[in-house]
Parts: sequence; structure tokens; C-alpha cells
Amino acid sequence: MHALKKRSPLRRVVLASAATVSGLVMLLSLKPHTPPEIAAAPAPAASSGSNSSAGSGGSSSSGSSSGSSSGGSTSGTRTVTGETVQTRWGPVQVRITLKSGRITDVTAVSYPTDNPRDQEISSYAIPQLRREALAAQSARIDSVSGATYTSDGYKQSLQSALDSAGL
Repeated sequence: MHALKKRSPLRRVVLASAATVSGLVMLLSLKPHTPPEIAAAPAPAASSGSNSSAGSGGSSSSGSSSGSSSGGSTSGTRTVTGETVQTRWGPVQVRITLKSGRITDVTAVSYPTDNPRDQEISSYAIPQLRREALAAQSARIDSVSGATYTSDGYKQSLQSALDSAGL
């Protein structure tokens, strides 16, 4: 009976091993939430025509749309650039062209292209997002499966461009 109450050393070894493996799995599953600063540095240079070196996005939106938005807001053609949205995989920025208060064109000024996988995702996601934005005439569009971060950045930048245009 005394042998049954004794703790087994094998049991301790198994529990210690399981705890070590669990801790290692949790540690390796952590991913950084912010992109490295080096990857984000080239994006503001790609968005020409504004004070985008500050990186805040708010000044680039108002800077690139202020000259064209003061003209005929209901009948003329004008272009408005949205804020640069930093996503997990890189910056996303959208430029819209408006004519008579309707979106006639949507152009992705910057989007993730750092590696072949980013280029592949962007090559099918950006055209789909453009088609949906033109059809919806708003930023209320569906995300593209497999490109969630890019889709979210695209919608945020599109909404900031629409806000700057007063739509």
C-alpha cells in the first residue's frame, strides 16, 4: 500500500516535458504586430505630390486633394489621394478620380510588393477591390479572401479619400 501512494518519477518527467513543449509552441507562435520601419520607409516616396514624409497620412490626404478639391466640386473631374494605411505586410494607399460626384477610377498608389508572395496576392486582390469600389461607389466593399490586411488597408485609404472629397 505504501508503494501506491509514492509519486512516480516518470509522471513528473512527462508533465515537465508537456509543459516545456507547450511553452515552446506558444513562444514560437507569437508574431510581431508592427512592420519593420525599413519596409515602411519607401512607401511615402511612392506617393508623390504631397507632404507625405511626415508619415501621418492625414497631411498627405489633405495635401494632395486640397488643390483639386477647391475647383468645381460637382461638375469637374478631380483626383483625391487617401491616407497611407500601414498594414501588417506594408503600406496601402488609394487615389480616386471623381467626375460629377461619382467615382470614375480607383488606383492603388502603394500596396505590399516586398516579396513574390506579396506581389501574387496584390496582383489578384487589387483589381477585385477596384471593381468592387467602382460598383459600390463607396468604401463599403467586401474583403478579398487571402488578402485581408491589404483589403482592410485599401478600404481605409479609400474611405479617407472619399472623406477628403466630401462624399
